Amino acid sequence: MDGRPVSSITTQCLPRCAEKLKELGKKVLLLIEDNASWHISKEVRRWLGSRNRHVKNSGEGVRIVTCFLPRESPRLNVIEPKKWVHGKRTVVEPEALLGVPTFLHKLGTYVL
Repeated sequence: MDGRPVSSITTQCLPRCAEKLKELGKKVLLLIEDNASWHISKEVRRWLGSRNRHVKNSGEGVRIVTCFLPRESPRLNVIEPKKWVHGKRTVVEPEALLGVPTFLHKLGTYVL
């Protein structure tokens, strides 16, 4: 994504993830997050609540359930520092700005 992580980027990315899971026949996305400000913001919480109400009422789509890691507990977050560093090195281009399609492609290639 372009720019620094913010709530609006989160609310743009999550529907894409949910859509991919829906295509695979999944009903729930379990999202394990740390307490970064853009994960716990009012904007993201409102968006998640609204989306999950819509999914429940319509019976269509993928619910997004969040589980937050306790604050100040990096030992519980297995992606810190072991995996996150490797993922960053694979996905990030220090000398170039990546567009959304390129970033998503690189991320998908790394994750899969």
